[in-house]
Amino acid sequence: MPRAVRFDRYGGVEVLEVVEVERPVPGPGEVLVRVAAAGINPGEAAIREGAMRDRFPATFPSGEGSDLAGTVEEVGDGVDAWTAGDEVIGFTDDRASHAELVVVDAGNLTARPPGVSWEQAGALFVVGTTAFAAVRAVGLYEGETVVISGAAGGVGSLAVQLAADTGATVIGLAGEPHHAWLAEHGAIPVTYGEGVADRIRAAARGTVDAFIDTYGSGYVDLAVSLGVAPERINTIIDWAAAQRVGANTDGNATAARADVLADLAGRIAAGDLEIPIAQTYPLDEVREAFRDLAQRHTLGKIVLVP
Repeated sequence: MPRAVRFDRYGGVEVLEVVEVERPVPGPGEVLVRVAAAGINPGEAAIREGAMRDRFPATFPSGEGSDLAGTVEEVGDGVDAWTAGDEVIGFTDDRASHAELVVVDAGNLTARPPGVSWEQAGALFVVGTTAFAAVRAVGLYEGETVVISGAAGGVGSLAVQLAADTGATVIGLAGEPHHAWLAEHGAIPVTYGEGVADRIRAAARGTVDAFIDTYGSGYVDLAVSLGVAPERINTIIDWAAAQRVGANTDGNATAARADVLADLAGRIAAGDLEIPIAQTYPLDEVREAFRDLAQRHTLGKIVLVP
């Protein structure tokens, strides 16, 4: 029997279990994928902890995960685009990708290009589409300056590269151990913490035109204090502050499409985009993977490899 991550109550990592489940069967328009890699994300931890139960309630027993990459095992009726053996990148809306086998809507898949590793492919969906949407939301132009908080994280590291591709000057807020990576990928690294506003002003040498917040903890208000117009601020986490000041909250849901995945995967294959992989864990070590994620100091993505 295949195995999958499950939890039957809200709580810390201790509620996560890897259990045997019935083999999933694809219905009409669906595809059964054997998962080679699946990214983990802070939102999944928040759902499991119950911190988002009003917005995204869990039904127990619950699975988790949306990112995935793997090989098609079986297709349901009416699926012509995929056949057994195809290598794919995709996503599920059913909180089910942290597993050995998962059923996916055929329209939520794109082909894995040669040159895109399984780990990168499996980590792409949430961070890639979120970064894509966030950069698009602030409407960058060549010669402008944008600040990105959490710039070395999963979403931030991609947002830095996508923003730099617009010709904008990118200021990335991150801890000093990640400054070299940011500089190599088109950003001016700035250390977060006390005095960050002054450091941003010094790095910007003028106006800050836009702000992308991937971390929370007051960055929306910081953006306003820097003179950024609310319509050019985007946060993927601080919805209360966004509502208060009139900022944007575009994220994963805004760009959750297979064509966006295909575009991002193509950029990775061409060497124009990088997903840093911080660590990989086998499915049995899912608790340890989420403990690692909770530190919020990794460069890039943590990935399960069933």
